[in-house]
Amino acid sequence: MDTVFNTPAQSPRLAVTADRFWPASDSPPVAWTVLEGLTAYSDALALMESRVAEIAAGTAPETVYLVEHPPLYTAGTSARPEDLLDPRFPVFPAGRGGEYTYHGPGQRVAYVLLDLKRRREDIRAFVSALEAWIIATLADFQVRGERREDRVGVWVQRPERAHGADGAVAEDKVAAIGIRVRRWVTFHGISLNVDPDLSHFSGIVPCGIRGHGVTSLADLGILVSMPEVDGLLRKNFEAVFGPTA
Repeated sequence: MDTVFNTPAQSPRLAVTADRFWPASDSPPVAWTVLEGLTAYSDALALMESRVAEIAAGTAPETVYLVEHPPLYTAGTSARPEDLLDPRFPVFPAGRGGEYTYHGPGQRVAYVLLDLKRRREDIRAFVSALEAWIIATLADFQVRGERREDRVGVWVQRPERAHGADGAVAEDKVAAIGIRVRRWVTFHGISLNVDPDLSHFSGIVPCGIRGHGVTSLADLGILVSMPEVDGLLRKNFEAVFGPTA
């Protein structure tokens, strides 16, 4: 049986925090794998399916795959047809929670395959831990990422775009989260916008959220290489989720 994470439950989402989501002390390190080049989405799905089965069977370690995809859209289990505005790129049903998401070059996608039975059988706490991981990584770039009660993912305020009579500050999403859980093993994960073509997001309503934009580290004036981002992602992953190998 699979469980997907879509919208927050009625109890306050931000009341759930998990800055440390380590496994039992006898668990092996998480395998940390960077796939070079652009990975076809179908190949990534097959890779995850295979490894999730092995993790659930106890024959493989927990794993994180870091990938970049060619330009494409994925549709989560809550995707609405009206949110696909311009299918200029291939559209894939993803099976994860959430709605439409864009993936493409310049975006670091991290597929996080963890056994929650070794950690904590709490999906909302796991999502909070993913957000904490991203926020800590952004902080290393002097970017303040924030959680929101009604919006999963990580957001940044854009005070230069204050609007309305009350001077409300615009907010842009810099990282998205969409997960699935099978036999308490997680898969899918996060996407962090490093330097993608932001115009590609205009073909969808990202994550079904209207009235807010999308940004990237480059758009925020942070020009960094993907290996630099990967190094900080790994450092902060280990602080939240434990050792990698």
